[in-house]
Amino acid sequence: MKAISLKLEQSIFEDTERILSQRAISRNKYINEALEFYNKIQKRELIEKKLKVESDLSKKFW
Repeated sequence: MKAISLKLEQSIFEDTERILSQRAISRNKYINEALEFYNKIQKRELIEKKLKVESDLSKKFW
């Protein structure tokens, strides 16, 4: 596992702390889950962009 230093905007930190006070998970686990979710979204968007470029290229040949 890698350690990182993270600077959060005050409002994001406060929201996170409020949520964590109501959930039974650590801040570390919460941030890991959030990043995993965000990475999945970003990967999907990258695939969509790639497919659009390839689709546009294939239209040129038809």
